[in-house]
Amino acid sequence: MGFRPFVYNLANKYNLKGFCLNDSRGVLIEVQGELIDRFIEEIKTSPPPLSRIEGLTSQMLAGSELYKDFSIRESVSHEGDFTFVSPDIATCQDCLKELFDPMDRRYHYPFINCTNCGPRYSITKDIPYDRSKTTMDCFTMCEACESEYHDPANRRFHAQPNACPVCGPQLMLLNNEVFAVQTQDPISTVCTLLQDGKIVAVKGLGGYHLACDALNSKSVSLLRKRKYREDKPFAVMMDTIDTVKQFCYINAKEEALLLFTQRPIVLLRKKSDCTIPHDIAPDNLYLGVMLPYTPLHHLIIRESGLPLVMTSGNVSDEPIAYKDNEALERLKGIADYFLVHNRDIFMRCDDSVVKVVEDNEMIIRRSRGYAPFPVRLQYAFPKPVLACGAFLKNTFCLARGNHAFLSHHIGDLENTETMNSYETAIEHYKRLFSIEPEMIAYDLHPEYLSTKYAHAQNDDILKIGVQHHHAHIVSCMAENGIHHKVIGVAFDGLGYGDDGNFWGGEFLVADFSEYERAGHLDYVPMPGGEKSIKEPWRMAISYLHHMYGNDIHLLRLFNTPKFIKEKNDKLEILFKMLSRKINSPLTSSMGRLFDGVASLLDLQHSVNYEGQAAIKLESIADEHETGYYSFVINTNGVKSCNVPLIIQWQPVIKKIIEDMHHKTASPIISARFHNSIVEMVVQVCTMLRNSKGIKDVVLSGGVFQNNFLFTRLVKKLKLQGFTVYSHKKVPSNDGGISLGQAVIANERSKTCA
Repeated sequence: MGFRPFVYNLANKYNLKGFCLNDSRGVLIEVQGELIDRFIEEIKTSPPPLSRIEGLTSQMLAGSELYKDFSIRESVSHEGDFTFVSPDIATCQDCLKELFDPMDRRYHYPFINCTNCGPRYSITKDIPYDRSKTTMDCFTMCEACESEYHDPANRRFHAQPNACPVCGPQLMLLNNEVFAVQTQDPISTVCTLLQDGKIVAVKGLGGYHLACDALNSKSVSLLRKRKYREDKPFAVMMDTIDTVKQFCYINAKEEALLLFTQRPIVLLRKKSDCTIPHDIAPDNLYLGVMLPYTPLHHLIIRESGLPLVMTSGNVSDEPIAYKDNEALERLKGIADYFLVHNRDIFMRCDDSVVKVVEDNEMIIRRSRGYAPFPVRLQYAFPKPVLACGAFLKNTFCLARGNHAFLSHHIGDLENTETMNSYETAIEHYKRLFSIEPEMIAYDLHPEYLSTKYAHAQNDDILKIGVQHHHAHIVSCMAENGIHHKVIGVAFDGLGYGDDGNFWGGEFLVADFSEYERAGHLDYVPMPGGEKSIKEPWRMAISYLHHMYGNDIHLLRLFNTPKFIKEKNDKLEILFKMLSRKINSPLTSSMGRLFDGVASLLDLQHSVNYEGQAAIKLESIADEHETGYYSFVINTNGVKSCNVPLIIQWQPVIKKIIEDMHHKTASPIISARFHNSIVEMVVQVCTMLRNSKGIKDVVLSGGVFQNNFLFTRLVKKLKLQGFTVYSHKKVPSNDGGISLGQAVIANERSKTCA
């Protein structure tokens, strides 16, 4: 972060003598002189732009030697201590100016960097953060770079990845048969290939991207076919904010996020006349956009003159490729060419994804640019803990002291490659932050690979199982700094419940250590179990069968919904499964209800990625519709809410069928359904406030990534006098629950013998 050079120059400014150094606890400074108070004050008020001071303590020393000058000393390590590791940082303006200056010795050098920008986490092998402990250790600096590195007045003073065309990493262009392409200018050749419709694998900061011309429909379709990614949106990299504005609506907060040093992918609302091919983000109101964040990106984007698809270098569901041999093997059936370089990536790290809701940043995927910087908490972990996370969108969390080190995005733990990536990353974090867990938190689902990983660890370590939705709520509480009892609304696809059923439409009264299941959606079977997740039409049939039994056949007479006729040959099998309770586990999931309604409206009967049906349902909702469907909250005759409230969805489905029969437009039905969920949540929360005396509501779970639902719900809850807390620092989806697991385990461990 350039902190030691900053201290060096500041000490000289105030004529102070002494030294500073990095150690595994932070930055240690010893100074002598008359203006020490002013020196300390300026450290507090004007630190380097990328630095973050977690704490500053000072004390007077007696008997210290007299120093003749101020120096930067070699880094020191103390066993058991840790300091922070910076995320990878987007290219700064000073480096960009040099990159495009023909008179500069780093003109067009794709690995330009300084203390204010460049690779950090992805090249760090160990701490303290010195060149010898990064993947730059094999590059010996030339005389000019060495001079910069040791010059306190230079912004490359102690910039560990410092390099130039003479002494640093170099590019090479390969075809998909791994033969070198003879070219004097690999970047210029790649730009020509992209303009000709080719797909190029580009080695970036945290792994390989697959790139193609975003305006070339044939290239985009071919990339989808080769990558086995049928519908999931691709991200697009554009050169400037002005270009982004040609395709998307963008407000000031979104513009700021695009320009942040983290350079995440920002989800932006497409313009009605957007000319980006539909195939980039099929049936989606939003487009994932990012600006260039490495010198290599800037060079390619500027010379090609194209907006580029820039998607993770993997086959669908596998982790992003980051090692050269692995990438060449795994991606040779996708990419026509490979733009590679000889600076190794030590730890893979996908792009982060964010969006703006109600002028607040909402993180969808927390990874490059954010990880591994910790979430600072207002309470301490007396014992270090490892929280193993969930199955989908996995992250893990290592916590000690006041810091929770939430990992970069690992992905869905459904194959060997991702599981290997998960285990490797855990060991890396343990080493970087000197954390050896004394307890492990895990999800209650017995088949999650993260749960199995936890159980396979040393038997001497305390292991604490945490209910999925309790972890959701506590993750949001933790990042918002609250720990008193709250009403937690946890809506997602599913999580293993205490009763062995799959929960997902939950109202909890919770604090850090415990929760009460105060309400939930009425149970419905999932015919075929996990098949119902991939095939929403099964859920639609289940909702209908739950209401009408085998009289569902009567709906055929009205041809409502239309898909029933298409699935006619499978209906009898599903009826038998449902009637006999064969392979039909029960769920209270709100995510499954969204899926079922999307299928009823003939929007999506099978999905190729999580949330696809719900996204399509949201995308058609009429924003001007204010009506909603009635529902029933069953208190079982108990007015005090001491037993769970059962929210009966049946009246909602019945009214949807009636609207369909009367030819009501699908956008209106979708909006009414969304509005119904808003009314449902407000009514249940009001009942719980009346019975429990709690007015704080915490929203968590993947369903709340739905803008239509979230914005209306927050507004209505606030109008009813509730204080509403939601996610800003960690994802509301399963990518955030490891934080909640860690906090719950920490709290419960206090009562363990």
